[in-house]
Amino acid sequence: MKTRLLVAAGGMGTRLGLGGPKALVEIAGKPMLVRTLERFAGLGLVDGAVIVVPGGYEPAFEQALTSAFPSSRFTLVPGGAERQISVSNGLEKLDAGAEIVVIHDAARPFVTETSIRASIESAEADGASTEAIPSNDTILQGDSNAYLVDTPDRQALWACQTPQTFQVDVIRRAHESARRDGYLGTDDASLVQRAGGRVKLVMGSPLNFKITTPTDLALAECVVREGLA
Repeated sequence: MKTRLLVAAGGMGTRLGLGGPKALVEIAGKPMLVRTLERFAGLGLVDGAVIVVPGGYEPAFEQALTSAFPSSRFTLVPGGAERQISVSNGLEKLDAGAEIVVIHDAARPFVTETSIRASIESAEADGASTEAIPSNDTILQGDSNAYLVDTPDRQALWACQTPQTFQVDVIRRAHESARRDGYLGTDDASLVQRAGGRVKLVMGSPLNFKITTPTDLALAECVVREGLA
């Protein structure tokens, strides 16, 4: 099935203490977005990728992408105020005839090719998939005053990651349903589940973490320096 990559790179580096786009922050001398895209190169998904970026920063992204991937073409799309809006904007710019879309966070630069391939195969078979890892920690549910309310069985709990991969018509219908109902979700897989679809959980990796804080960035530098991923 014709597969396309959509990268959510619209975040700013506020929690990193930076003023520019998070996806252009360097990890060991290379922009985060470039390191992320390199993970998809072996699957032929870099050329033709849709990249959702902060509005007004398109020239900076074009420069970084052209320098790293001079023979590849990209579609840059301005993001919205929320990730859900940004992804919806990106879905509108997919190539005609695209059947599968792999949606990935630019801030997860250590995803493995094996898990990407598994997510695509699951989406082809089931319509929707998301990478996730089983929780190793006991998860506590608290109330608004930070008192313990419940302790869910961790055997049923997974920590969500990306990529989240879908048949294009499935995810578009899910976004349309959410938009029609005024619903704002935290991720795309939950929109599909909300719309009545089934989402297959695909095993991810602890190294497929999302870079959000300075500690995460320091850890990413360590991962690259030590060759851990």
